[in-house]
Amino acid sequence: MKADKNPVGSYAPDFELPGIDRQVYHLGRYRENFQAIGVVFIGNNCSYVNGYIDRLKQIQAEFACCSFTLVGINSNDTDSTLEETFEAMNSFAEQNQLNFPYLRDPTQDVAKSFGARVIPEVFLLDSDAVIRYAGRIDDSLESADEVQISYLRNSIAALLAEKEIDPSYTEPVGSPIQWRKNNN
Repeated sequence: MKADKNPVGSYAPDFELPGIDRQVYHLGRYRENFQAIGVVFIGNNCSYVNGYIDRLKQIQAEFACCSFTLVGINSNDTDSTLEETFEAMNSFAEQNQLNFPYLRDPTQDVAKSFGARVIPEVFLLDSDAVIRYAGRIDDSLESADEVQISYLRNSIAALLAEKEIDPSYTEPVGSPIQWRKNNN
């Protein structure tokens, strides 16, 4: 998938990534166990991500009983900053009491394959790994109190109800993923 292309309708790339709990996570296993999987690219030191963490945890809690899971992936370069290391991810998860797996994309291949560009950026997959929604979490970067449209929440509800997702794509807004200098 190209970064400048709407990925909705495409198959998500399979992945096998380490989590902060030292387990290895496979997209294929999620597909066997969940009707809907939200893959969200996040980082430890991003004001946009920090503003969305509680909203992401609420979405996970709301839909966990309904064959949905959220998966956080950190693809930021660790060579240029210590704030994105595996240890920093663990601290971030503990401080924020994440209720979803937090995985490391050490090669940045998963982010590139999804076409992710910014953090936070979300891709909602069905059990066949087809991307059904991509883009923003909601329409308010600044405050949960100012949310008018919860794109991800609405898309999850529609997918689980086997209804059309509209809109299926929104332009993601956030901080650019920190790419390795030799990995563009």
